[in-house]
Amino acid sequence: MTIDSQLQSIIARFDFPGELIECEAIKAGHINRTYRVRFALPEGDARDFVLQRINTFAFKKPKEVMHNVRLVTEHLCAAMEKQGRDPANRVLRLVPVKGGGTLFEDESGSWRAYDFITHARTVDQVDSPAQFREIGRAFGEFQSMLADFPIEELYDTIPNFHHTVRRLEAFERSVGADVKGRAADVAPEIEAIRARKSEMGRIVGMIEAGELPLRVTHNDTKINNVMLDEGTGEALCVIDLDTVMAGSALYDFGDAIRYGASTAKEDERDLGRVRLDMALFTAYTEGFISETANGLTLRELEELPLGALVMTYENGVRFLTDYLDGDVYFHIDSPDDNLARARCQLALLKDMEAHRDEMYAVVRELIAKYR
Repeated sequence: MTIDSQLQSIIARFDFPGELIECEAIKAGHINRTYRVRFALPEGDARDFVLQRINTFAFKKPKEVMHNVRLVTEHLCAAMEKQGRDPANRVLRLVPVKGGGTLFEDESGSWRAYDFITHARTVDQVDSPAQFREIGRAFGEFQSMLADFPIEELYDTIPNFHHTVRRLEAFERSVGADVKGRAADVAPEIEAIRARKSEMGRIVGMIEAGELPLRVTHNDTKINNVMLDEGTGEALCVIDLDTVMAGSALYDFGDAIRYGASTAKEDERDLGRVRLDMALFTAYTEGFISETANGLTLRELEELPLGALVMTYENGVRFLTDYLDGDVYFHIDSPDDNLARARCQLALLKDMEAHRDEMYAVVRELIAKYR
């Protein structure tokens, strides 16, 4: 195939082995522009890599993003080697730029490259509790291997990303401004958010009081950010590390639950279909705690269900804020998409609240099993 001359020039800036023979765009993902590049090696084999242009609208400081990614991936590789395991195909590994560094920048943008994770796939929806347990184990292992990471070395690339109190302050400003005249029509949703304000600031409060430590957090723990072995289904590698920074382990756990353990899609209009699947909750929680039982503090483990409640609430707040602001942040296909997303999150939160005692009981049982 013919490879664009500009792409060839960018590829040539990285220390790839062998001779370039193929380059194709990868359509998955909505933020960065991604390519799969293939090289013929001197010994006769071929090897694939990922070339990616970082979206600098979403990530305005790509050098800081790459600083975080480099430090975290190096730490993960070292932790795996210390366990006597080969990190190849299990940790994202950066390809260096010729002359040094891992980020190449020119007039076309900011570029980086990784080893390609082979014989693996991602899923957008879990097909069984066992699969979700494996994804939970992967994110738990990610957390566990980074438990001793010096958190002060990371940049805060998206300040206050999961600061629920600040999110609520922004929400109240949007309600007050009501730039699109929508507030009156969503009065029940506004009231539902305000009624839970105190409890939903608890994680922020515990961090500020020193009751919860800051950890390396992934901050986008959707199921499609874990590569699964095509044959065995084993979780191989956690990917998409652009949002890695300091936060609470409760945030990562909670975001995975609110996205993966819901019985409905994020924009489901029929709220009667929106529920927490306790079998999926239990499976993911077991996978996660099996890896983190001795790496997280007892308080962190005991409060994992709060993470699910808060992250579901916070996303509902963010969706409704954007709806009130005129849909300026999240992509929409129809005018009520953000409202539908907000209502779906609030419905899921209500069902989570109904299962609150059950969630905490599951967590206590699993702590006793693995700690």
